[in-house]
Amino acid sequence: MNKRATAKDVADAAGVSRTTVSFVLNNIEGMRISEETRQKVLQAAEALNYHPDASARSMVKGKTFILGFVIRQEPDKAYADLLLPEVMRGISEVASEHGYHMIFKPVPPEDEKNSLTTLFLEHQVDGLIVSGPLSKDQEIVDLFNAHAPIILQGRIDYPNIPSVDINNRKAAEKAVNHLISLGHRQIAFISNASLQYSSCKDRLSGYRRALENAGIIYDDALVFYGDRTPDSGYQAMKNILGSSLKPSAIFIASDTVALGSLNTLYQQNIRVPEDIAIMGFDDIPLSKHLAPPLSTIHIPAYKLGWNAANLLINWLEQEETPQHDCILETELIVRESCGSRQK
Repeated sequence: MNKRATAKDVADAAGVSRTTVSFVLNNIEGMRISEETRQKVLQAAEALNYHPDASARSMVKGKTFILGFVIRQEPDKAYADLLLPEVMRGISEVASEHGYHMIFKPVPPEDEKNSLTTLFLEHQVDGLIVSGPLSKDQEIVDLFNAHAPIILQGRIDYPNIPSVDINNRKAAEKAVNHLISLGHRQIAFISNASLQYSSCKDRLSGYRRALENAGIIYDDALVFYGDRTPDSGYQAMKNILGSSLKPSAIFIASDTVALGSLNTLYQQNIRVPEDIAIMGFDDIPLSKHLAPPLSTIHIPAYKLGWNAANLLINWLEQEETPQHDCILETELIVRESCGSRQK
């Protein structure tokens, strides 16, 4: 018995991505795929006797007036992100003004189901805003090359995909420069996530650049990794305290991660800022209500959402891919947690 052909077989035969195969064979409207490419896919499908599932062929066509907001994280990490509500508020307000609705979906970074593509194929959305993409995210590249309307909050290692973001490297450098200005020379770093994410790499790069510009030797031993959640910050701080390192200050590249780190210090009777200075990143609403209030980098979360939604709706209504990125400014917020170096 011959093995049934798959969409991947058709993609390989036509020399295109599986996303393009799906869009062609399901006759998805609005995807500006060339006639030459379309014919290659159709010919390959015919030669392989491949047909999409009946459920896919019967999907309702037409505009949904729904914007998808996807975050490239596992659900537990996505819902722990205390910056997201303000981002979502910005998206939903713009969507509402233009007669659109918003759906929110966490999609794990190692997703193998092509969930982003499915949102288009099943006509759940007209376009996507993808927050926190991986540096290398082939599904996003395939969607963009198939002319699917998609806006990034963040960036990936592929040019020309429209994005709304901050300058993470510059913002991190600003945070560490402030600690250096207070006299700190031994400054540890706890990341917001793994190095799969460009935001993590850029914040680490900013930390390193600030040290080197101040003549402080960068030390890998002072670098620890959080993973979006307070629990990951709790463990990272335990690792610092369990080592032989004695940093006088710590830059934590996520306020959400910092919440767990501060709890570790509290349990160990280590005073902030008297014994150790702490600088966060994000300025989540809770930051100013901590004891002590957390010094941090303010990210304009509402504006991130507002600008991304505005860019996407303009794309959908004018049918022209945006030709520029939107980089928003950040602000250093100095509160009590960074203090000053003890004499």
